[in-house]
Amino acid sequence: MTIVRVTTPGGDYPIHIEQGRLQRLAETIPADATSIALVSNPVVLGLYGDTVRSALAQTGKPVAEVALPDGEAHKNWQSLNKIFDHLLQKGLDRKAVLVAFGGGVIGDMGGFAAACYMRGIRFVQVPTTLLAQVDSSVGGKTAINHPLGKNMIGAFYQPISVQIDPDVLKTLPPREVSAGLAEVVKYGLIIDAPFFDWCEANASALRNLETEAVIHAIQRSCELKARVVSQDERESGMRAILNLGHTFGHAIEAGLGYGQWLHGEAVGCGMVQAAELSADLLGFPRQDVERVRNVVEAIGCPVQAPDLGFERWVELMGHDKKAEGGTLRFVLMPRIGEAECLDVDPASLQPVLQRTVTGDGRG
Repeated sequence: MTIVRVTTPGGDYPIHIEQGRLQRLAETIPADATSIALVSNPVVLGLYGDTVRSALAQTGKPVAEVALPDGEAHKNWQSLNKIFDHLLQKGLDRKAVLVAFGGGVIGDMGGFAAACYMRGIRFVQVPTTLLAQVDSSVGGKTAINHPLGKNMIGAFYQPISVQIDPDVLKTLPPREVSAGLAEVVKYGLIIDAPFFDWCEANASALRNLETEAVIHAIQRSCELKARVVSQDERESGMRAILNLGHTFGHAIEAGLGYGQWLHGEAVGCGMVQAAELSADLLGFPRQDVERVRNVVEAIGCPVQAPDLGFERWVELMGHDKKAEGGTLRFVLMPRIGEAECLDVDPASLQPVLQRTVTGDGRG
């Protein structure tokens, strides 16, 4: 087992990475817990529900199970209220522990519910998608979507632990694998150039879920995210670099309708667009733009964005959380392994969108 530690003002906690970790979930429940809320969805419960129920039963504590509809389109108030309704009906108190067992949607909603229920109860992240294991389960960002923007309503609220079992990735659809790999590649681009080189060399092994490569990718991604989050829990500075590709990506998700593209697919394409914008504004080398494009394509993510129309692109980007005072803010790269935030005139986006949306051979 590998343990990565996250240290923030909001809480210190371990990330356990271990094959077969699901069978040991009882170890993660504090002795003083009065009950457990298991929040998941029917797909995950159908695959691993019996394993997790058996593991949690070892605690001897009652388990209240909540199954939410699957998918980004259901990351909303209605699903969140379903959690609250169930917890209240079952009489869970402040010493209950919520276990968020699923992908990023379940982790975000379960964490937000834990932050709000009785003004805050403890929760454990048990991510079942690669994207959630390397990104959304770590760092305490919890939220639901709003029709006007992704993750606009939420809270920073740290779990008491993150439990990662790489074995669950074997049942992931290929699109979900590719979506998670986009976030893996992101870490190399923003903070660790040698890791980006490694991702380039191992794209095929990662896409095929070869065990050694996947475990290394998860561990290194968690180490890098833990480093950033520990320095900037609430995204007031350095943590914003974790949003490389997200301003473009969130616009794609909202513009097409949540769930049409997976979050990681949109981020992967958004990283190509961010590389193009970095070349225009910061002199990011053109050969490195092609490296970014090639590795995003190699992991199976789209490299050409949908045509939303220029005005709609700008409108959606204006709703992004990183936008401040009416300006558009992007994470850009002067070179691979470094990133910075930059306010951008919307006019500067026109040539980038022409290259990445219209498909002139570069998109």
